[in-house]
Amino acid sequence: MAGLREIQSRIKSIQDTRKITNAMYMISSTKMKRAKQALEATEPYFYTLQSTIARILRHLPEMEHRYFEKPGVKRTRIGLLVITGDKGLAGAYNHNILNLAQKFLDNRENQVKLFVVGELGRQFFAARHIPIEENFRYTVQSPNFNRARWISEKLLDQYRDGELDEIHVIYTRMENSMQSVPEDEMLLPIRRPSLASNIPMDVYQEEFFLIPSAEEAVDTIIPNYITGFIYGALVQAFYTVHNARMVAMEAATNNADELLRELKIMYNRARQAAITQEITEIASGARAQRAKMDANNK
Repeated sequence: MAGLREIQSRIKSIQDTRKITNAMYMISSTKMKRAKQALEATEPYFYTLQSTIARILRHLPEMEHRYFEKPGVKRTRIGLLVITGDKGLAGAYNHNILNLAQKFLDNRENQVKLFVVGELGRQFFAARHIPIEENFRYTVQSPNFNRARWISEKLLDQYRDGELDEIHVIYTRMENSMQSVPEDEMLLPIRRPSLASNIPMDVYQEEFFLIPSAEEAVDTIIPNYITGFIYGALVQAFYTVHNARMVAMEAATNNADELLRELKIMYNRARQAAITQEITEIASGARAQRAKMDANNK
């Protein structure tokens, strides 16, 4: 059995660790609530743009535009925006994102250009000597619309110049309050709906005009949609990383509590054993002393 001092040292170490994990849990909980409010504030804007694009494609199914998918065209030059966390201690959050990105890199048919947000993503690719096209040195902790606009402009410039055939974003989306999933979303070109879903039977067939022209409207709407989606992905990543860290820290705190309980039981047993041994030694010494006194009296 371990000595009393060793057990006391372990108890103190775990108590100190528990204070850290509990504090990190509280911090992540607060930041997650703030991110949730930001996400809820942006969703109406994003979904309105998404709905507008769907209406354009529904009413003008034959419209040709560089932002829309062209059937039968092979696309091999991929722009991949990867959004990871800046720190660890978030369970499998970063691991899942980087595994998804690695699948793109493993496909030898594609020419992948990496656009990375998040310190752990930068470290991951640098350690493997994988070149990064654009290293956005933004902290994931402070998503804002200006950063999203800057990222989207970098991606759109290369897409318009023909350097990229596709633009994908890999981020983590909250499935529900307890579960998050890594997502691969193709931003450009925008997929056309199937013919069967162009004009649903239960949708009112409104009169539809695009002023000054359909092309100019799409040129304005799509970049705003891309910026809005990237901003939403940044906020989702901020939200989910703190949710993952909160869950991980809660589990670590619970494990610390269980270890402390076991160590306190071990400490009490060791202390009782030490006391019993001391009493036994005192009793043995007393008996020996009495026996010596009796021998001298005879």
